[in-house]
Amino acid sequence: MVQKGQFLERSTLIPVGSDGAVMEGTVHRGQKSPPLLILPPRPEEGGGMDHVVAAELAFAVARAGFPSLRFNHRGVGASQGARGTGGALVEDAEAAMRVALENAGTSALAVASLHGGARVALALQERHPAVGGLCLVAPDVDPLSLVRLSCPLLVIVGAEDTRVPRAALAAAVAEAGGDLEVIDDAGATFHRNLPQVGRAAA
Repeated sequence: MVQKGQFLERSTLIPVGSDGAVMEGTVHRGQKSPPLLILPPRPEEGGGMDHVVAAELAFAVARAGFPSLRFNHRGVGASQGARGTGGALVEDAEAAMRVALENAGTSALAVASLHGGARVALALQERHPAVGGLCLVAPDVDPLSLVRLSCPLLVIVGAEDTRVPRAALAAAVAEAGGDLEVIDDAGATFHRNLPQVGRAAA
């Protein structure tokens, strides 16, 4: 039973690849558009769909009325198949994107990524016009990779996250016509002020 103030999570299976493998995912329903696809950190970063920031994003957009889908890449958690890198991670994201679009009955979606998942998000947006907006949380990317974007961009970083030079990141986001949200008193993992990340994304 779902009580007032709670959000119903549903498990879902995502077919991927030509070998019949499936990835595990979690869906939140919502009536608004666009749906949000949440990309976890890459497997080599120890990332999965239960990452605390991924869960916060899902709950924040659910509170705002938007559907979401987050998932585990192949070889992570209960997802079948072997762990991949590079193009294999993009293939995983493409499979999840198809399910998210089908579930919501729309032709476009927004994509949020965590850490190195930003590289997957950028590749996904480059390949698919259906990606109508990007939210990169604590991205581990070359800032120059952001300036070519042709969709709305939001970058969320902790004030204490020094992995990417702040001035270069701010300049790249501005050149892309995007917004940079800096969360005070927070690092790359947002052990502090995590709810602010969800509010900014929603």
